[in-house]
Formats: sequence, structure tokens, C-alpha cells
Amino acid sequence: QVQLVESGGGLVQAGGSLRLSCAASGSIFSMYAMGWYRQAPGTERELVARITSGDRTSYADSAKGRFIISMDNAKRTVYLQMNSLEPEDTAVYYCQTTCSRRILGKVEDYWGQGTQVAVSS
Repeated sequence: QVQLVESGGGLVQAGGSLRLSCAASGSIFSMYAMGWYRQAPGTERELVARITSGDRTSYADSAKGRFIISMDNAKRTVYLQMNSLEPEDTAVYYCQTTCSRRILGKVEDYWGQGTQVAVSS
């Protein structure tokens, strides 16, 4: 099994910053990418940022210029530095990883439980 544990969420005023962390553990043979998604009440879950094991990054338009994703491959941990936060960033943020659990094994996605981020105006 693969476990993802997120931390770093909380309440912050508009213009403030938060740093989310997510550590992956369990029987992981090869990790291909990690990412952050978010879901606000009444909306679909959406990609915020994603990073591959080769450090290629992609961001949602809403995150570009404000958020930075990084990954420590050795620690199997992904970070999301969020700056200039806006009330519209309020959501539950989910960590995700794409990995295989054995050599030539199936590549699957796994999700964390989510961490709440609330930005007050």
C-alpha cells in the first residue's frame, strides 16, 4: 500500500503564505510524479501544480507566479510554497502521486486525505 500524509494547511490572511508538505511511504518501487490538487465546496477537483521525478513542473494558470512546487526524491516528499494567497485559493488541497509498486508493475495514482487551506479577506 502507498500512504500520503499532508501537512501545512491552515488559516491565513489574504496576501500571506503557506507551505504544504506531503510525504509518501509504503511499498513504492518507482515514483514518476507528485502533485497538488484542490477542491472548493461545490466545485470539481482541479490541478494546482505537478512535478515529475525529472523535475519538470506544470502549474494551473491561477498558480503561476504565486506557487512553487518542489520535490525531494530521496525523502519522497513534495512541497507547495503558496505566496500572495487570495480568498479564491480557499479549498481542501490534496496530494497525489503516480508510481509503481514493483518492477514492471502497474502505474497507479494514489491520493492523500487532504489538508484545508482557508484564506480570509
